Amino acid sequence: MDLKELFYTKNIIKPWGEEIIYTPENLNYTFKQIKINNGHRLSLQSHTEKVETFVLIEGEADLIVGPDLDHLETIHMEIKKGYNVPIGTIHRMAGIKNAIILEGSTPETGTTIRYQDDYSRPNETEEIRKQDNRGWKE
Repeated sequence: MDLKELFYTKNIIKPWGEEIIYTPENLNYTFKQIKINNGHRLSLQSHTEKVETFVLIEGEADLIVGPDLDHLETIHMEIKKGYNVPIGTIHRMAGIKNAIILEGSTPETGTTIRYQDDYSRPNETEEIRKQDNRGWKE
């Protein structure tokens, strides 16, 4: 085995901050770090195939979550507490102060459906996911 195969890091610049993915795409799970700039937020979204667990490790962030657009709740995330988001659940995270969140999930497959996006990005499909910065241009 080539020891270089043991190490993997992929940085993706996002309009709201940055993702650092630590797992290669051929694994049956994904592990990443999410940095959300103060006052920014991710899309209000759901996934057709992806299950996620979020853990706030630094700073402050809110998780907006619910079964549909009419029943969303805002949860102020606690440090080192796990937040599990099943397939199809509508959710978004909002950075309040220096938010760093770890995410463990099933592989990034299927479509990310965006109900609202502060940066006018389309739904993220398999094809868009293959593009540099997942189709977002600075």
